[in-house]
Amino acid sequence: MIKPDAVENGYIGAILDKITAAGFRIVAMKYTQLSTRDAEIFYAIHKERPFFGELVEFMTRGPIVAAILEKDNAVDDFRALIGATNPEEAAEGTIRKLYAASIGENAVHGSDSDENAAIEGAFHFSGRETY
Repeated sequence: MIKPDAVENGYIGAILDKITAAGFRIVAMKYTQLSTRDAEIFYAIHKERPFFGELVEFMTRGPIVAAILEKDNAVDDFRALIGATNPEEAAEGTIRKLYAASIGENAVHGSDSDENAAIEGAFHFSGRETY
């Protein structure tokens, strides 16, 4: 997912270029905006954390680009491509190092497991929207 901060800053094209250059195939993609309820459901794992309210507010403040990517070893490779959550700690050339402003506004979301990737993909897309 390309988050609202990266969308607002005009980084959609640059981020998609890095994703495709890294060998990922986009099998589903949409430009959309999360409602408060959607963001609360999507990030329910963080509900008890002190930053949950800020996270929901941030993720609903503007449009996002949701996508499903395919590649061998997709989860690990994508997490390497996006870099550490804190852009100051992210490796040079990673998406977050290049396009994120802070831990809270970190440009992109990437699933942390194949299981969560399937759940998160189904959250954003119906089967007929995946190619």
